[in-house]
Amino acid sequence: MPDIAIEVTNVVKEFRVYYRTFGSLKSRVTALAKGLTRKGEHSGFEMRRALSGITFQIERGESVALVGGNGSGKSTLLSILSRVYLPTSGEARIQGRMMSLLELGAGFHSELTGNENVFFYGSMLGLTEEEVAERYDSVLEFANLDHQAMDLPVRMYSSGMQLRLAFSMAVHLEADVLLIDEGLAVGDEAFQEKCFQKIEGFKAQGRTILMVTHELDHVERLADRVIWINKGNLIMDGDVTTVLKAYRADMMKEAS
Repeated sequence: MPDIAIEVTNVVKEFRVYYRTFGSLKSRVTALAKGLTRKGEHSGFEMRRALSGITFQIERGESVALVGGNGSGKSTLLSILSRVYLPTSGEARIQGRMMSLLELGAGFHSELTGNENVFFYGSMLGLTEEEVAERYDSVLEFANLDHQAMDLPVRMYSSGMQLRLAFSMAVHLEADVLLIDEGLAVGDEAFQEKCFQKIEGFKAQGRTILMVTHELDHVERLADRVIWINKGNLIMDGDVTTVLKAYRADMMKEAS
């Protein structure tokens, strides 16, 4: 039996999309009088489906990319795996320690210092204070941050500092599964290359990566497999060359 790191089974996610909001009773009554509300709007919202029965498995040690246009459901799926959202139905499971880079600064406690955030995340991953301390200098070196910067609250960091620290924590605190949502799209070329090399080392250690990116050259370099999602549906799941060829052809069709 394969060693499964990520298992997604018939995941459906729906969101409430609210209609017109009113700041006061007067504005509500005025809108009703002018006929500005739509039929059935008394409920205040409608349900919109972001994911429709997504199912796949990722084996331990695989590096998989999720591709698809804006609004296709890729980031929603990563958020479910990261426990930011709960699925409306279905199951999404991760075996082992998980670290997620969803959006810049997501997960940082802005009032804690960089130093405190590192130890907090280490404890969340099940590491002891001593184990985090052993990796601390490596985290700082990779992120190109000094001890003075690490004593500042994270809210005072630039976007580049936040990115470097978040990525460095992810690859040095021994997570088994790394979830990345456009985490390589920020930063200069030198730092991106540094990240690529670190991810390749992460893969070589037999760890699992699931990434969302619009940069198809990143997919070709880092992924072993591609899952294409469109409008909440899984369109194709297979090797990088085959799926990207079909995906690019579809993008060209849409563009024309």
